Amino acid sequence: MNIMTIKAKWTLPLLVVALWCAGMTVAAKNIIYSDNIKTLTSVVNNDWLSEPLLVLGTNDVMRVGFDEMSHDYHRYVYRIEHCENDWSTSEDIFESDWLDGFNGLTIDNMQNSINTNVLYTHYSLEFPDSRCSVKMSGNYRMKICDEDNGGEVVAEVRFRVLESLMAMSMTMTSNTDIDVNKSHQQISVKLDYGSVNITNPDEELMLVVTQNNREETARRGVRYNFRNNRGLEWQHNKSLIFPGGNEYHKFEILDVSHPTMGIDNIFWDGGSYQVYPFACQQSDNYLYDEDANGAFFIRNSDNTEIDYTCEYVFVNYELHSPYVGPVSIDGMWTTDADKSRYVMEYDSATQTYSVRIMQKLGYYNYMFTAENGQAAKTEGSYYQTENSYQAYIYYKGTGARTWRLVGFRGLR
Repeated sequence: MNIMTIKAKWTLPLLVVALWCAGMTVAAKNIIYSDNIKTLTSVVNNDWLSEPLLVLGTNDVMRVGFDEMSHDYHRYVYRIEHCENDWSTSEDIFESDWLDGFNGLTIDNMQNSINTNVLYTHYSLEFPDSRCSVKMSGNYRMKICDEDNGGEVVAEVRFRVLESLMAMSMTMTSNTDIDVNKSHQQISVKLDYGSVNITNPDEELMLVVTQNNREETARRGVRYNFRNNRGLEWQHNKSLIFPGGNEYHKFEILDVSHPTMGIDNIFWDGGSYQVYPFACQQSDNYLYDEDANGAFFIRNSDNTEIDYTCEYVFVNYELHSPYVGPVSIDGMWTTDADKSRYVMEYDSATQTYSVRIMQKLGYYNYMFTAENGQAAKTEGSYYQTENSYQAYIYYKGTGARTWRLVGFRGLR
């Protein structure tokens, strides 16, 4: 899809959209760079609702999968990079400091799609394994490279590795310094140093807090409110107040022969399957609906051989609302580097935002976002919303050359 256009009387400067799309690309957790790659997944220990976090020295396993949109063989390899807490590549350490085994290994597990209208080949790998693992905590980037095309990086998976050296606790309340029981949520964090000797927490420690695993709106480097000999506390810290937002929208496509949960219509147009979720409306009040906080899960009605038997369809999203500025679709599955694919067009005659996206059968959560990455005005913001939160503590001792991840606490 082209960069957002607004029909009739509305126009949007191309520079604004370009800056919005570029800014959102930086924050994406997983990223697809190639038009031929779809449905990039990374799941730890088969828990698709959890953050991609491996605990050092355990049997944790992350399964990575993606589809190449043909039945042609490609020699893909994956390369691991250690990153700093802001996801920039670590420049001051050697590969031998953190890698155990070999880098640049081929992805040997592949399967052509079976009985699908859209041809694709599913590739998958498990990390770590006997050939490649890591021995240092921190942030990591896995680059998927196409050796048949000059080593082109076609996709990127980001994950964290934890060494539990410090204990953390986290709570959430709707009693905030902005409002009480209205539209915001306050996060509080307590940190216990454990056996780690901290002399200068301002230089040695870094707190990162995310809401629903969204790196786009993460709070980084928030300074503590209280300090004692055993640790730090972030209590009623204004930098840890998040908009409550709203529950995610959801639907499930299990079969192309009939609509399933959240689907208004599905039909074959002679060339592809067209799917229409129920159109969304601007939210005027909070309504509870159980969701997965932006996650997605590939499956079909049989829930067997899902990696290579699920069909690809075109999902047609609609949002009925007065114009509120640029609006985009967002979820853990919106991983294309070209974020203009998710930007919705606006028709002023019908007061409708719309966009069409190719997706694989499965269960999906999504929300509407504004150009700043926050929820669009159409979603509303409510203190009752059941968000998940993730708190990470990074440690870089005096003389150390990189940030390690030494503490984590999740709140669902």
